[in-house]
Amino acid sequence: MKKLIVFLFFAFILNGYAQNSKNIFSRDPIINLENFQQKKIYYGFYLGFNSYDFKIDYKSETPDILIKKTTGFNVGIIGDLKLQKYINLRFEPGLYITKRDLYYPNFTNSSDALREVNSTYIHFPLLLKFSSLRTGNIRPYALGGISSTLNLASNSKLKDDNFQQLFRVKSWTTNYELGFGIDIFSEYFIFSPSIRGVFGINDELIRDNDPNSPWTSNIASMKTRAVFINFSFH
Repeated sequence: MKKLIVFLFFAFILNGYAQNSKNIFSRDPIINLENFQQKKIYYGFYLGFNSYDFKIDYKSETPDILIKKTTGFNVGIIGDLKLQKYINLRFEPGLYITKRDLYYPNFTNSSDALREVNSTYIHFPLLLKFSSLRTGNIRPYALGGISSTLNLASNSKLKDDNFQQLFRVKSWTTNYELGFGIDIFSEYFIFSPSIRGVFGINDELIRDNDPNSPWTSNIASMKTRAVFINFSFH
């Protein structure tokens, strides 16, 4: 259903452009917002979707923990500082809501085998945006950088653990991010769809109080992996 909504969203945008004979995809388009790139600082906002995963390394050979991913929601703001004609520094703080279900294979009791990891992230990415030469009203770009993430639902301050059916992770994590997108210049604003990969750097799992815990004792590290699809407006 969410994929259908995204498809219809893009179809609506492109159909709006197609109504003008001099649209952005024609051979001789009308140049929209021609002086926008001269701005030193500009702002915007974004809406989007996310898919979070975990990369788990194990201490010894064991059946892998099955991770069921869901589609989450993103919303945030953008601050953009032009450093050079084709390079911009961007700060994109936002709220990211997601859920992952962990299925442990060595339990017969479903209440012990399943751990729901609900996460509400405040995401603080600092990115460099490398834009190509603008062609008509189209400008592709690549971006990358680092980010810190605060998980408001980490349970990190609680003493209970998996023996009380409580899965715990660290509040703060550090990541690096890589992605690409395209700026589409309309008459009144810039629409920028993008896709980005997020790769956690540090181990974020908080082990159970019992060092022999069947949920955490064999995990060497657990790091976030995520894909963001954002639709930005400037």
